[in-house]
Amino acid sequence: MSILKISIRQIKAARSLLGWSQDDLAESSGVSKPTIGRLEAIDSDDPIGGRPETGEALVAALEKAGVEFIPENGGGAGVRLAKRGKKR
Repeated sequence: MSILKISIRQIKAARSLLGWSQDDLAESSGVSKPTIGRLEAIDSDDPIGGRPETGEALVAALEKAGVEFIPENGGGAGVRLAKRGKKR
């Protein structure tokens, strides 16, 4: 999915699904906590602002942790936890 279509509101929702703080996301993504705080203060459905590599790092960290970003499909964009394989 293109980073340009992921909103900061989706980032916040993904963080919430994982139970992550801004500190957790900062540690996992390599993006500073103040930068995450500034981005999240916007609280918008607009695409992530700032440098493209910042958004890419945030999305990559959340996806690695098991979040799937759902594109706008008539029902609105969103996030969900990826389906996990069966445990044996």
